[in-house]
Amino acid sequence: MNYFDNEKNVNDYISRTEGHDGKELIEILHNYLPYNSTVLELGMGPGSDLDLLSRRYQVTGSDNSKLFIDRYRDIHKDSDLLFLDATSIDTNKKFDCIYSHKVLHYFTDEELSQSFKRQYQVLENKGILCHTFWYGDKIEEHLGRLIYYHTEENIKNIICNNFDILEMERYEEIEKDDSIYVILKKL
Repeated sequence: MNYFDNEKNVNDYISRTEGHDGKELIEILHNYLPYNSTVLELGMGPGSDLDLLSRRYQVTGSDNSKLFIDRYRDIHKDSDLLFLDATSIDTNKKFDCIYSHKVLHYFTDEELSQSFKRQYQVLENKGILCHTFWYGDKIEEHLGRLIYYHTEENIKNIICNNFDILEMERYEEIEKDDSIYVILKKL
């Protein structure tokens, strides 16, 4: 069972993450992605980043939790939402950008590699990826789920030669240099 198929887990997550969003990262993304571009957000959760992205882009939200999708759709009736897994990304649509904020860290390196290969296929030519991860070289259990930390070298190895790195920087989400973002361009 998906952790976020449980109403209590969804409510706990929403209360724990209230006030946290990817505003700073989205500002950086604006340097690379033209106004009105199409964006797929992987793992939209309660939709705070989706709301920010929709101010400038044509957005499609996605999650593998029907609860998150249903909650968002209840408030935003006309939203474009997909129920999908961020590894297989089962859609025929193409996007100018794929975005995620602390979603892909639930994947093993193999799963992450599969996701990047699928993202490559779903991106338009010269499309942009924008993702964040917890920074480090460890695996940690949190609320019964494994979180895989990533370093610059690890990310470079996983993306292989499919993308050009436009930016890769550490930043502070909770503590100094606890996170890393990467902005990639499809080759």
